[in-house]
Amino acid sequence: MPLVAPSVVASDWARFGEALEVMKAAGASMVHVDVMDGHFVPEISVGLPVVASLRRATALAIDVHLLVERPERFVKDFIAAGADWVSFHLEATVHGRRVLEQIRAEGAKAGLAASPAAPLETISELWSEIDFLNVLTAEAGIPEGKFIPATVEKLVAASKIREERHLNFALSAEGGLGPAHLEEIAGTGVDILVAGSAIFNDEDPRTRLTELVRNAARIHRTSVV
Repeated sequence: MPLVAPSVVASDWARFGEALEVMKAAGASMVHVDVMDGHFVPEISVGLPVVASLRRATALAIDVHLLVERPERFVKDFIAAGADWVSFHLEATVHGRRVLEQIRAEGAKAGLAASPAAPLETISELWSEIDFLNVLTAEAGIPEGKFIPATVEKLVAASKIREERHLNFALSAEGGLGPAHLEEIAGTGVDILVAGSAIFNDEDPRTRLTELVRNAARIHRTSVV
């Protein structure tokens, strides 16, 4: 069953504790955190102190997506702050393999994030080095970014590569996702669904997240029958 990882930065930043309670009550297993530096992407978001606070407040796995330039400067500190999974963009560094090694050396899952315009071919030498691939299904760093249907093909292609090469990396989809898009990505092999605005912009985030978790399980069962 795909895990649903709510993106905490889409919630009210003054009420992260309440957002964590919503996630736990709805059955989420992971909390996703987008870290943006204002350079790699235009937006600026949360940093190390927030990740450390989240770690103290929850037992949920913390998935940190680094949308920052030169991520090698930060991975060790984010893992020390509490990150369990860390992904970054290859175009943000010339030391991709080294960053993956850094992340693993610190005891976290090491992943790559692929923007909508980034071809999978850029990962060609690193498929066996990753624990997970985060395929962005909306433009990175854009609030309320819209789901891009063409990214479904990238999810399918990544899943096919995983199967053909007998690899076991997890496949994540992030960006613009809501209940209406679950049918579109059913059968792609995705393991983790990252959703933010579709949950926290709703009048009842707990009910919306519960429905998303339930529907992800239902669609997964349907896709494997």
